[in-house]
Amino acid sequence: MTATDRARELTVAAAAAATDKLARDLVAFDVSDQLFITDVFLVCSAANDRQVRAVVDAVEERLQAHGARPVRREGQREGRWVLLDFGDIVVHVQHAEERAYYALERIWRDCPLVTLPDVVRQSDTPGNEAAR
Repeated sequence: MTATDRARELTVAAAAAATDKLARDLVAFDVSDQLFITDVFLVCSAANDRQVRAVVDAVEERLQAHGARPVRREGQREGRWVLLDFGDIVVHVQHAEERAYYALERIWRDCPLVTLPDVVRQSDTPGNEAAR
């Protein structure tokens, strides 16, 4: 089983919104074979708590325009790692330190990557090609 077209559409929209707020190191995993509760994990980093919140707000606004609302939101108060569950996709916006510590890429590395448009990937930190 692979991620649905709807999940891929929402992933690209969320990634674009995150990029607009200067999120870095975006990577999307197709977790549909491992999890029955969602199709895609989108992971991105932000430099500080304030930027984490800005990315979260932008992603929610963009996906709302696509008819998606989060069914669950966790970590918003702390602003270090916010999880947005939209059903089809789960967006993880992490402070750079949490991203390094929890290393979600290592956990989900066996899952196929969802291709993100070049305009989104161009914002990645140089040298992050291995994460794609």
